[in-house]
Amino acid sequence: MLPWSAELAGRIDEHVIDSALLRGNPLGDPHERPLWVYVPPGYDDEPDRRYPVVYVIQGYTGHVAMWRNRTAFRRPFPELADRVFADGEAPPAIVVYVDAWTAYGGSQFVDSPGTGPYHSYLCAEVVPFVDGRYRTRADREHRAISGKSSGGFGAMVTPMLRPDLFGAFATHAGDALYEHSYVPDFAKCVRHLRKYDGDIVRWWKEFRSRTAFTKEEDMDLLMIYGVAACFSAREDGTPELPFHPRTGELLPGPWGRWLAWDPVRMVPEYAEELRSMRAIWIDAGNKDEWRLDLGAEAFRRALGAAGVPDDRVYFEIFEATHMAIEYRYPLALAWLVRRMSE
Repeated sequence: MLPWSAELAGRIDEHVIDSALLRGNPLGDPHERPLWVYVPPGYDDEPDRRYPVVYVIQGYTGHVAMWRNRTAFRRPFPELADRVFADGEAPPAIVVYVDAWTAYGGSQFVDSPGTGPYHSYLCAEVVPFVDGRYRTRADREHRAISGKSSGGFGAMVTPMLRPDLFGAFATHAGDALYEHSYVPDFAKCVRHLRKYDGDIVRWWKEFRSRTAFTKEEDMDLLMIYGVAACFSAREDGTPELPFHPRTGELLPGPWGRWLAWDPVRMVPEYAEELRSMRAIWIDAGNKDEWRLDLGAEAFRRALGAAGVPDDRVYFEIFEATHMAIEYRYPLALAWLVRRMSE
């Protein structure tokens, strides 16, 4: 396998969306966003054929250009996805790579006064943009969403909120069961914040004034501060931590708002929407550093309790950590497309 880019059997069209919804967002982030649309081999040769679509979203700190990142001995996902269709592992489909980056590193794909309306951007602007320019099968039965980590969270909650748009999803180590995935990091953050007199805003200002990730606390604090901006921002956009910055004690108000976004806890409220899904893929590594294998197990159990039929769910805990699991993405992609094409 050569270490540089390979020629695709299909193609990727690169667009820029001028988003009305993201214009004037709280962080002053760009409202013009890149969007990549992959079309499979043969798309231009069959002008009357329409295709199912899978939207792909990224984990925290991810942005669309990172899909081209290459590591030794491994192909990036766009090439792996291309092989799915070139090798006939699934019927042809369109794959859409969505950017939802923010100055905090991510948006969790939700609408928030702390970051902006990224859920609405995806559903009300990106989906119509794609359907208006490509020969999609423009209905929920043939539209899926997939992601890892924070993207896996977005892939779980977006179809719950918009089952009229999405009828299938795949979550790889998606954020869930927050008492295990987030709470252990709260104590680490409290210890980090001792250097800043308990003031995360002081850390944030310093972080933005120097080279990022040059201090051990940077990634931990960025994640918690950024997710607080998504889940527990005040109406003026100020992120409110879900714990006391000196003791780590959980604060019922903001912590309750985080728990309201826990996919495991959301299942009972959205049971009917989840029962309507054609296909649900859930997986995670058994050594996940954020214990998201436990969240995956809990989400799978919650789906069963909600009456989601077993034959619509693929579930696997496999040998891995949280990192370097991109080889799982084409497995889920092929499975979702096969299910949507039945």
